[in-house]
Amino acid sequence: MTSMEERNESAANRLCKACGLCCTGHLFIWTKLRSAEMDSIEELGLNVFRSVPSQRGFSQPCPLWQGQCTIYTSPSYPRFCHTYKCALLKKLLDETTSLEDALRKVAQAKEKIQELEALLPDSAGTNFRERLVAHLEVLGDSQQSGRQDDHEFRQRARTLLALYAEVFGVDDLIEKSPES
Repeated sequence: MTSMEERNESAANRLCKACGLCCTGHLFIWTKLRSAEMDSIEELGLNVFRSVPSQRGFSQPCPLWQGQCTIYTSPSYPRFCHTYKCALLKKLLDETTSLEDALRKVAQAKEKIQELEALLPDSAGTNFRERLVAHLEVLGDSQQSGRQDDHEFRQRARTLLALYAEVFGVDDLIEKSPES
């Protein structure tokens, strides 16, 4: 993108494109779809859930996220992706935060995610939230061990979850996908 295009692009679009946490499986396990979108989204290679009408969607992380959404301006871009607004985006749109402050908060969240990612055990799952929940459940079952590194992991996870709630308005860590 040229600097002229960047200047003309809205702050909201710039924030969303820089963030992507709702696409990468860090904030959500799955994303809703309207029934009319399911076939076209599935044709793009996404894992679409169809069985429960109230829970039609696709699993996260979205394979179309390549450091940026590859269908952001496409007619195939899902309606939910287009209309979803996290708390941080709402503050930017309401002009109660600046783009610079919003981008700093995104960077802070990504830094905390990287710290936890490095501490998570290897897993076949690709969704960060699912792996985080599974590891916290294992640690919860073994809380009496009192290991310092387990305590530190739980503390870092609590800090990230508080940031998710405060900055992005996401406070439901144990969200289940329709087919899990």
